[in-house]
Amino acid sequence: MPIWKQLAISLAVLFAGLCALVYFSPGAGRTLVSMGVPASAVALLSSGPEGEGQGRRQAQSGGQGQGAGQGQGQGQGGGQAQGNRRGGGNQAILVATQPVTMGVVNDRLSAIGDGEAIEAVTVMPQASGTLAEILVSSGQKVTKGDVIARLDREEQVILRDQSAVALRSAKEKAESYRNLQSFSRLDVLDAQIAEEQAQLQLTTAELNLKRRDIVAPIDGVIGIVGVNVGDNVTNTTAIVSLDNRSQLLVDFWAPERFVAAVRPGMPVEARSVSRPGQAFNGVVEAVDSRVDQASRTIRIRAKIDNPDDVLRAGMSFAVSMRFPGDRYAAVNPLAVQWDGEGSFVWQIVDNKSVKTRVTIVQRNSDQILVEASLKEGDVVAVEGLQRVREGGAIEIVGQAKAGSGEVAVR
Repeated sequence: MPIWKQLAISLAVLFAGLCALVYFSPGAGRTLVSMGVPASAVALLSSGPEGEGQGRRQAQSGGQGQGAGQGQGQGQGGGQAQGNRRGGGNQAILVATQPVTMGVVNDRLSAIGDGEAIEAVTVMPQASGTLAEILVSSGQKVTKGDVIARLDREEQVILRDQSAVALRSAKEKAESYRNLQSFSRLDVLDAQIAEEQAQLQLTTAELNLKRRDIVAPIDGVIGIVGVNVGDNVTNTTAIVSLDNRSQLLVDFWAPERFVAAVRPGMPVEARSVSRPGQAFNGVVEAVDSRVDQASRTIRIRAKIDNPDDVLRAGMSFAVSMRFPGDRYAAVNPLAVQWDGEGSFVWQIVDNKSVKTRVTIVQRNSDQILVEASLKEGDVVAVEGLQRVREGGAIEIVGQAKAGSGEVAVR
């Protein structure tokens, strides 16, 4: 068979197959159109009313799709344009604000100190011996020079009397040598030296006898007597403690930042833990010359009055002092923000946001003291800070225009 006949038969079979496909498959026409086959040729392949209806349905479907696409595009474009108009860069950000106040730091010093009597001694004998008498009792007030106790003294009395006799003999001998001309000048001088030596011996004997008396070295109150009559004591034995508590010294420690602020003579208020509600006034007596390197504190000694004798040495005291202090701007803790350069606040100036750098000085539960170019009465934002930008328009809560109809929650 010639080749042209084979080609003709193949084309005829292919055409018949396409016609059958279009006729029996409703979606085959749209597939052929999408593959580039002209719609008019597909309509010719479709025979009968069904083919024409299918062609019309395809055309209507294409028109509806185009209309829907145009409508959707117009709707999206309109929505985007409206959204751009509502969220434009010139819209004011709604925030809550608070005014800046002033706070004071380093204006008060509080510390715990221990009290001790302004004069306190432990009385010890000046000689060794047996305790013969105790002339005071615990809690008794004594004055300087009062005899507290006595040691045995018989031996010292005898030595005193012997020294007195020797002195009397030396005096008479020296007087005789001076009156009689038969003695040489050297003999008279020896007699005078002997008299002086006898006088010194008597003085020594009287001093040793006096040291058998244990006397109070200061005015004060006797503590508990720790010895009994008959005890053998030495010059290292503690007989009693004696305190002059008309005034008390209170030692306390202050942080090193108060070194330049505390001066002797400044007023001090002390409260005893054992007597709550009662304050005792005093003054700073001394400030230590150096700061403790371990605790970074300095020792301060205050002197307080005890006119009613209600305080005792060893009591603990809550000591407080007041100073002018340092003034700093105080802001709400919510106002402080952070970025890569440090802390800042949003200051509101003429309804515009201004980023103001701050340095935190002290944190409190209700406010933060900062060092910044802020003065009392300046306004800073405390809420709604997420969308605030440098130089942006700000609308303050409570000053929003009436009738806005909505409140933005940010």
